[in-house]
Amino acid sequence: MITTVIYALIAIMVLGAIWLKAGVRIVKQFERGVVFRFGQVRPELRAPGLALIMPVADRLQKVNMQVVTMPVPAQDAITRDNVTVHVDAVIYFRVVDPVRVVVGVQDYEAAIRQVALASLRSIIGKSELDDLLSNRERLNQGLELMIDSPAVGWGVHIDRVEIKDVVLPESMKRSMSRQAEAERERRSRIITAEGELQASKKLAQAAETMALHPAALQLRLLQTVVEVAAEKNSTLVLPFPVELLRFLERATPPESGQATAHSTPTLSGGLSAPVGQHLPGTRIPNQVAPNTAETGR
Repeated sequence: MITTVIYALIAIMVLGAIWLKAGVRIVKQFERGVVFRFGQVRPELRAPGLALIMPVADRLQKVNMQVVTMPVPAQDAITRDNVTVHVDAVIYFRVVDPVRVVVGVQDYEAAIRQVALASLRSIIGKSELDDLLSNRERLNQGLELMIDSPAVGWGVHIDRVEIKDVVLPESMKRSMSRQAEAERERRSRIITAEGELQASKKLAQAAETMALHPAALQLRLLQTVVEVAAEKNSTLVLPFPVELLRFLERATPPESGQATAHSTPTLSGGLSAPVGQHLPGTRIPNQVAPNTAETGR
């Protein structure tokens, strides 16, 4: 009799252990448990920790609540201005309604991936190449709205969508390189022209100042000589101002007499040279020879 009771207690304990093993579940911190009782979903969720369910009657399905990073495969698409590009992206999303994720869609990750592929091709077809390269933040926001619209009904929230890389054809890369080079050349020419314009204005102001103060020209000349001499050159080039020639021409009194006219040739600049000497390139008029009658006398 005692042996039978002991066997019965052991059997009860074994059955209880099996029941506990079948009815006890552990839900992690980043998970939520959705319970199906005889195929019907229960409205209450199982929080993280130890969860008890009815064996045979209940079935617990765990849903990950972490942020999921999903890469979108690269797509070959044509932009609005008929340029073929190779674009890939990445999506960050998380589950906000575990019941709707489990009941509303069969495989929510695969569904989001397909929606992302279609949305990526659509947003590229509506955008031009310049927007795709320079205004990428606006395209990311538009792509996020396009993917988030159907995802809300599945209990998924799209946190962020990023276009990672845009691969262009080699011919387009060369064209853009030539365009950028031409743009830089245009800017350099404009900057050079503006510099010449400013320099000409300053030179005009300096010329007006020197015209009012002639001594400033001599000071500038001396400064130029000092700058040239500082280079330790063996040859010193000293400019001779035309104003000094004009000053000497005005300061020299005119000489009278016929001998001066015959003996001293007049230069083109108003200067005179001694008799028998002439500057290179200066033509000396021939002297008038006496006539035959005067020679006979």
